[in-house]
Amino acid sequence: MNYILISPYYPKNFQTFAHRLKSAGVQVFGIGEELYDQLGSELQKSLSEYYRVNSLENVDEVKRAVAFLFFKHGPIDRIESNNEHWLELDAQLREQFNVYGNKTADLKKVKFKSEMKKLFKKAGVPVVEGYVVKNKEDLSKAVEKLGLPVIAKPDSGVGSAATFKLSSDEDIRHFEAELQETTVYFLEPYVEGGKLCTFDGLTDQNGDIAFQTSFTYNVPTLELVQGQLDLFYVIQKEIDPKLEAYGKAIVKIFGMKERFFHIEFFQLENGDYVALEYNNRLAGGYTIDMYNYAYSIDLFAQYASLVTGSGFKKPDVPNQYCIGVTQRDAYQYQNNTKAIRDKFGDRVKFAERMPEAFAHLQGNQFYAINADTEEEVNEITRFVHERKK
Repeated sequence: MNYILISPYYPKNFQTFAHRLKSAGVQVFGIGEELYDQLGSELQKSLSEYYRVNSLENVDEVKRAVAFLFFKHGPIDRIESNNEHWLELDAQLREQFNVYGNKTADLKKVKFKSEMKKLFKKAGVPVVEGYVVKNKEDLSKAVEKLGLPVIAKPDSGVGSAATFKLSSDEDIRHFEAELQETTVYFLEPYVEGGKLCTFDGLTDQNGDIAFQTSFTYNVPTLELVQGQLDLFYVIQKEIDPKLEAYGKAIVKIFGMKERFFHIEFFQLENGDYVALEYNNRLAGGYTIDMYNYAYSIDLFAQYASLVTGSGFKKPDVPNQYCIGVTQRDAYQYQNNTKAIRDKFGDRVKFAERMPEAFAHLQGNQFYAINADTEEEVNEITRFVHERKK
């Protein structure tokens, strides 16, 4: 099997995809912007060949790289980045070279929030009503129908980028000043008191779920960024059956095969859920590492096994909670990394600096810590986030 990894170097923790694919007998080729010497010896050993381009944003240049590898090594079986930023590039390349997986036409339903909402409804999953806004007239009509507060986010966009909470006439005037009619927005009611949570996993080549999990955030993403708050999120030991039912219905209706998925929900105060977004990729940052710590699994290796047709081998040990908890450089905390390791011992699975691309959102210093009970989860988050007086 010939497998092209787009941007094999970044993010750093995704380099393990290359290592596990090679161990599974796959010929792995990389296309990226970094100099070959920058890759490091371990990644170099996992790549059968590396083709450097000046910019991955230059689609024609990347297509020439794929054409070269195709000519030299034969047909390409997979092209993948596992990275939100390159999903459209991946799809264009698959289409150009007739490679298995999502093509450009398949991305409409996972790119536009308005299209996602239609499929959520079709799957029978609750949503909050929303409206596409292309200009100030659309904005006025949407606010009149929805009332305030509302959330305004690009219909096609990633995460909380360019997202606004509109709670007053002043907010609306500010948003109107920012509104560029080249960007289509999607407006929906702000969900008061909602707990942000997910249904995540991996589908096999038939589109069936091979692995599933869920995590919850302590605060919604928009509030986290705007307030530069302390973050923690928790891989759950069990998935709420209602959330699981909704998640499975969404995965089925989207029909993606051999894909990681990351579906965001708000859990309402009455215990029900509303679906927010379907992401056709892994959750970002170090979340895949947290899955591995929580489930005593190597998802990188299991993904390689699934891709090569060997199936997915589920772990046979009970899973734990895994908390991703961060500290921000802007604040002074009572407990540093040494104190955290001294307190929680081998439950501290991971202590790393966050890449700059994620630091503003999540924080600067990241810890992954396992726990057996909710009481331990609360103890860990209190200890890590305790600030100096």
